[in-house]
Amino acid sequence: MTAESTEAEPSASPSPIGRYDVDRDGLAELLAGLPRYRVDQVWEGLYTHRHGPDEMTTLPKDLRERLGRSLLPSLSPAARSVSDDGDTVKYLWTLGDGAQVETVLMHYDDRTTVCVSSQAGCAMGCGFCATGQAGFERHLSVGEIVEQVIEAQRQADRDERRVSNVVFMGMGEPMANYDATWAAVERLHGDLGLSARHLTISTVGIIPGIERLATEALPVNLAVSLHAANDELRDELVPINRRYPLDDLAASCDHYRAAKGRRLSFEWAMIAGVNDRDRDAEELGDYAYALGAHVNLIPLNPTPGYPTIGTPPERIRQFRDLLRARRVRVTVRQNRGTEIDAACGQLRAEQQIAGPVRRRKGS
Repeated sequence: MTAESTEAEPSASPSPIGRYDVDRDGLAELLAGLPRYRVDQVWEGLYTHRHGPDEMTTLPKDLRERLGRSLLPSLSPAARSVSDDGDTVKYLWTLGDGAQVETVLMHYDDRTTVCVSSQAGCAMGCGFCATGQAGFERHLSVGEIVEQVIEAQRQADRDERRVSNVVFMGMGEPMANYDATWAAVERLHGDLGLSARHLTISTVGIIPGIERLATEALPVNLAVSLHAANDELRDELVPINRRYPLDDLAASCDHYRAAKGRRLSFEWAMIAGVNDRDRDAEELGDYAYALGAHVNLIPLNPTPGYPTIGTPPERIRQFRDLLRARRVRVTVRQNRGTEIDAACGQLRAEQQIAGPVRRRKGS
């Protein structure tokens, strides 16, 4: 008789749970009666090898089958698009209740970045954002966030690359789903081995979330989706500004920077004739310089069904130069995956408006 055949069986017919929603303690409960090393084997299979239960060949077959029934994937592929050069892959996932979210994998020369969603939809109502216009459905769980990174790393494995950076800049407002977002950060850091300095949380300016983030142990990066540097325009573009105006936001950002010693960045979607004028550059320059912030100018991808027009490339360069003249560190974000609708909310919008997604080389 083998040693494995004498192991006690785990509890019969446990209720299914999202594969990456279970923590170590929960996994230990699921495997109650089995040797402790089984917990370590399963955890290593999930996070180190990114295996589903059926792929964990170090486990007995009956245990693999039990885990397969108990630990279900949270993400079901609905669409996948690959850019012409193969360096950008966008996924549309369907969750267990039918809600859909997007994830983007981006390979650069020096890094591989995953952009993850924290909510299905978004309640912030930013008028230029496809996700915001689609409305809010629900928060994502810890496992639904983590599994996006796991699936992206599976693709990166095939590309012989390693995910080095994760940005919470996909669908949703991470600070509005703070508990799950931070638990996911801890899981990515502790179990996937990602450096806190390579994890970035983006917010439209939820001050209580920024203040709470300043108390956390891990020094992650903070990015603020600013888009306007005067309250009148920002009230229009980013409605939450009416609750958390720019002066208060600046104070909170300064507190975070002092507490963590991490670079602060401002995201600025370039909207033609709206926030790309000389006076917009002057206001942004003054606001960013006072906080030592880095500015990322974002060329706005066209979105099916949405009338917002992005700033032409030449004007973006002029705007950048105006900021540099005011001693602000600024970059123009490389526009990745335009042909595959890689901006937040676009792939879902394309499916809803125009039917099946375009599929490109390598998909």
